[in-house]
Amino acid sequence: MSQEPNQSSANQDPSQEILGENDSDFLLTSAQEAAMLSQYGATTDDSKFNLQDPDSDEQDSKDTQSSDPKQLKPNQNTEKSAFHNHYIGHMDLLADQRTVMTYLDAHQGWFRRCAHPFKADPIGETGYAMGVGKVGAMGFQVDARVGLNLLPPDENSVYRITTIPIPEQAPQGYEVDFQAEMRLEEKTLGVKADDKSGKNAVMTSIEWDLNLTVTLQFPQFIQLLSQDILQKTGDGVLGFVVKRVSKSLTAKVQDDFHRTHNIKVPKQIKLRR
Repeated sequence: MSQEPNQSSANQDPSQEILGENDSDFLLTSAQEAAMLSQYGATTDDSKFNLQDPDSDEQDSKDTQSSDPKQLKPNQNTEKSAFHNHYIGHMDLLADQRTVMTYLDAHQGWFRRCAHPFKADPIGETGYAMGVGKVGAMGFQVDARVGLNLLPPDENSVYRITTIPIPEQAPQGYEVDFQAEMRLEEKTLGVKADDKSGKNAVMTSIEWDLNLTVTLQFPQFIQLLSQDILQKTGDGVLGFVVKRVSKSLTAKVQDDFHRTHNIKVPKQIKLRR
């Protein structure tokens, strides 16, 4: 699954793209679940579709087993399920590539600040344990955390982020494979810089390419779903999380860079993010 973020002006109020102080959980509402399942030919009518945890006080296992077999075809697969997302995003910064790389290299100063409201606890010199809050649907959820290693750029100025273990963390019932690249390209714009040099403005474009796989074992009550619906729903939830977190982080990094470098973006320059 791949999403292309829409172009966005850095001069606009970013509040609609940035997550709020307490907006760090990703639990689908009943309406969102119904809309998603309807795309796959299933319904969430109470008399036909019930995925309550059998251990819950709200619903006993007898009611769960009475669901319409046409909607709930038992998933006999006891292996772990893998969900995938491929995300491509962009961010423009109004500065030359060397200035941008100096900023990116000093991630100890901006990463945790821009990750908020998500938690990012340091792991060594280049790693972070990033928590994105509760993620789930259909009555199943996990408290998602992933260890990320922000590697220095290679000889082609390509930055990479890979998965690392989180020290002393107990098994969480899921595994994350996070592989990302950031490629930089310096461009000269057709407008004058906002200074007295008389030269044209310079911009560095960053392309963010993420491949993410999450593998986990579902409890029995979730496995009542057919494999097809389970796969599509899982991929959909993962894509929803990736898009929102990526757009929030991108917008905050862009704003943080320009603010910390005292760069005012002219109205005639539209920066992607």
